[in-house]
Amino acid sequence: MTNWILGEKFTEKYSHLSGVKALWETKWKFPATKGVYPFHDGKYEDFAPIFEKLIADNVNDGYSDKYTEYFLPTAERLTDEALSAQGSDRAKAADLFKRACAVYRISRFPSVDAGSGLKRKIYETQKQVYLRGASLWDTPLKEVIIPHTAAEGEDEKEIPLYVRLPAGASKDKKVPVVLLITGLDGHRPDNSARTDEFTARGWATVITEIPGTADCPAARRDPKSPDRLFTAILDWINRQPNFDSQKILAWGLSAGGYYAIRVAHTHHTRLLGSIGQGAGTHLFLSREWLDQVDNHEYPFILSHAYVLKYGYKDWEDLKQNAQKDFSLVESGIVDGPSCRLLLVNGTWDGLMPIEDSILLFSHGRPKEARFYEKMLHMGYPPANESIYPWMESVMATAS
Repeated sequence: MTNWILGEKFTEKYSHLSGVKALWETKWKFPATKGVYPFHDGKYEDFAPIFEKLIADNVNDGYSDKYTEYFLPTAERLTDEALSAQGSDRAKAADLFKRACAVYRISRFPSVDAGSGLKRKIYETQKQVYLRGASLWDTPLKEVIIPHTAAEGEDEKEIPLYVRLPAGASKDKKVPVVLLITGLDGHRPDNSARTDEFTARGWATVITEIPGTADCPAARRDPKSPDRLFTAILDWINRQPNFDSQKILAWGLSAGGYYAIRVAHTHHTRLLGSIGQGAGTHLFLSREWLDQVDNHEYPFILSHAYVLKYGYKDWEDLKQNAQKDFSLVESGIVDGPSCRLLLVNGTWDGLMPIEDSILLFSHGRPKEARFYEKMLHMGYPPANESIYPWMESVMATAS
């Protein structure tokens, strides 16, 4: 029995899990008024009427098509307004496209593979709308499809990336690169603010999704598929005339944090550093942790999304096998050399235990960390105050 830092909260069922009404009123409503996670580019006035209808109709299953359908009229209206505005006011149109994408994002939450296929269709629409809006930015973002040159087994043959360059990037002015690794339910179109931060610092952005989610071509059941994925992506970055391949940082978000830690070791000679934010490494896939994870802070039950991501037969199959298949400790990966590695999280993370970051200090080379006392998953809201300065300092050391 692990002595979890969560203490009594480890076995507590969090209040927002009693239904959409509780989710909205106790977890999402106040952040939405501030325009922060999980709505990112969305606005409170876009979401409040939707949740009022969901509550009134007692729709509580976020994995269902019915839940998704409530968001579509608002997303479609915002898209139409953006299309109407783009000829006369590019800035207004870009903002409206972002708002539409925020609504689409929550509509296909928490897994694009749930339900009948509607959520997957909505994700395709979200990407189209997002790229339309991103083409209006002063420094546009675009999709690039690259060959998966390291593909094996059940890997697919192409890797879709989002790429954004800062102003002035050229073969004569190569720019540093941030490889942004997305999470379980946040995908490529959900990172506008982060790419703004990178662009403002003169860094390029390359965004990839993780195995078992969205458009990632890496085989979900093969523990080594992410290593091949990152080999292909880093090889491609190395060939780009505008990129400084000697200045690459990786940043993994939530479930992507696991992959940021993994790539920090498997590709340590090719990265300046890596950030595992809200990351799991070993205990997050233990039966003891997984037996409680559906009661913690994820907006809906997490187990269904996990089964879809990892590709196990069912939840029991996952609890029986996932840790031995994917643990970075049992595989010995974290005992090998690594690049500089920053670990960031809240000590009360109920999705990825803070113990998974702490145990890394007993493996491999020395690590760096910032843990936020009594904060939840990812250490938000204050986490970025540590991450961006760290990135700046690491980039500066390579100048």
